Amino acid sequence: MAVMVGVVGALSAFYHEALDIQSAEDRELNAIRLIAKMPTIVAMCYKYSVGLPFMQPQNKLSYVENFMRMLLATPCEEFVANPVLVRALEKFLILHADHEQNASTSTVRLAGSSGANPYACITAGIACLWGSAHGGANEAVLNMFQKIGTPSNVSVYIAKVKDKDDAFKLSGVGHQVYKKYDPRAKIMRELCFEVLGELNLLDDLLFQTALEIERIVLEDAYFVSREMYPKIDFYSGILLRALGIPTNMFTAIFAMARSIGWISQWDEMISDPNQRIGRPRQLYCGVPERNV
Repeated sequence: MAVMVGVVGALSAFYHEALDIQSAEDRELNAIRLIAKMPTIVAMCYKYSVGLPFMQPQNKLSYVENFMRMLLATPCEEFVANPVLVRALEKFLILHADHEQNASTSTVRLAGSSGANPYACITAGIACLWGSAHGGANEAVLNMFQKIGTPSNVSVYIAKVKDKDDAFKLSGVGHQVYKKYDPRAKIMRELCFEVLGELNLLDDLLFQTALEIERIVLEDAYFVSREMYPKIDFYSGILLRALGIPTNMFTAIFAMARSIGWISQWDEMISDPNQRIGRPRQLYCGVPERNV
């Protein structure tokens, strides 16, 4: 993520001849450039981090096929992506492309309202997504599954959740907007069955642990009364792990997917002739006036 913040921000130095944000043609050109380059940047970030050679993009491949090759292939052997896995990752990216005024999207729009160039605005979004409470959610869920270990241990941890004196919390359950089952999570769950079935991994302990947690959450009055249902992050980490994607790349791939929504939101905002600079208001709740 640190490399992504630096590299995406630096793109404005390479394309400074087309940074007229009032020009619809320039906005479209920069949007296309950014969308096209994000998979290459993300893949190169990973290759650099582990000391492996970069894999150049190939124009004959689709967006997702190209990304999987750049991320997972090596020069030593031919790489042909499994079409089932390609389609699953494609759906993952679509599901993560945009989601109303979340923290990172609001950050992009606030930065854009000042007239900053699109690469700076997307960099701001990446920096916000970097936070563990936003982009790191699916990694936290996967860590929780690993901590629980097996389906037989789930009841013990469910009891810990209900114990107000215990600090353990269920990650990936409960959403600020969705008070029922997150519709994106239903699709993500289906994708897990498709991919793990294709790879003969349906008996994977982490996946079985997730299914057991979900079963209890959907039936137990404690969770139902609190409107705590699985959200998209609950299954997304299991899917990415099955696709062979390293855990430390989860947030970077989230940023790649969300960049399409970010740049679309930015373009919509700049296109509005009534757009003004963002100026969130504060309500002072400190000490009252004092006589000194």
